[in-house]
Amino acid sequence: METTKVSSKGQVVLPKAVREDYDWPAGTDLAIERGPGYVKLRRNHGIRPTTIDEVAGMLKYDGPPVSLEDMERGIDAALRKRWRRKSR
Repeated sequence: METTKVSSKGQVVLPKAVREDYDWPAGTDLAIERGPGYVKLRRNHGIRPTTIDEVAGMLKYDGPPVSLEDMERGIDAALRKRWRRKSR
């Protein structure tokens, strides 16, 4: 088991082997979970898990109805544009 100390500023240095094992470079955002007699660290991905009910309807569209054919034409046009840009 590896050990470390808390500095006078309250900082803890994670051993290099631990940082490499978990792919935690400098600046990695970590979440802290406290338990009886322990502290657990894990990568904080910033976005909490959500359900479809929580996010449904967030992107409102107030314009006229658009058909599936119109959507497909728009997607095709965007893909053609991207292809031309990457093929140069």
